[in-house]
Amino acid sequence: MGRILIVEDEPAIAELIALNLRYEGHDVRVAGTADAAVRQVTEQLPELVILDWMLPGESGVSLARRWRSDARTRELPIIMLTARSEERDLIQGLDAGADDYLTKPFSTGELLARIRAVLRRKLPEALDTPIEAGPIRLDPATRRVWHGQEEVALGPTEFRLLRFLMSHPERVHSRNQLLDRVWGDHVFIEERTVDVHIKRLRASLAPAGCADLIETVRGAGYRLARPNLSSQAAQ
Repeated sequence: MGRILIVEDEPAIAELIALNLRYEGHDVRVAGTADAAVRQVTEQLPELVILDWMLPGESGVSLARRWRSDARTRELPIIMLTARSEERDLIQGLDAGADDYLTKPFSTGELLARIRAVLRRKLPEALDTPIEAGPIRLDPATRRVWHGQEEVALGPTEFRLLRFLMSHPERVHSRNQLLDRVWGDHVFIEERTVDVHIKRLRASLAPAGCADLIETVRGAGYRLARPNLSSQAAQ
């Protein structure tokens, strides 16, 4: 599941949210101040932030604006969580860059549903929903890949790479983007490492006749190609 950062200065609320998220399988971190949140995001980019409005030192709205103005965090999913319930507050929070806005007191079930909805829109690879691309089916919950009734054996890195590409079909991703999103932006390895794992992934898909699903876009990177429906029908 996803890496989620909770930015909340009320320990009881932060712990309640963290407990429920960990129960669902998420990797959860907690920050009680804006400065602590900035440090955590700088150290490792989360897949979603639950952001309180009222924080010591800097407001959540200001922090959201700051993240939206930075290329590295521009697409970071943010759910604003606050006691401010006026319409003008909602508008201000969304205009600052929040993807969703939930007022306190809140239902834990509703918060979890909103988190799933944001992740589904922004980061489908963070969810455990099975994904299909032509004859290939990937099940994140069991970490297994199938071609029809036959299982495709993949190493852990190749599995993460295929999962990411299948979650963003036909979109071109540079080597740097793949390093950030598959390996994590806190890991410093060479770009050619991506090429090595792409080669291994194609080799694993080759017995199923699906190596060409992983397409090289010269000068740009890699993408999951549109499945060749005519060749599938002939198989």
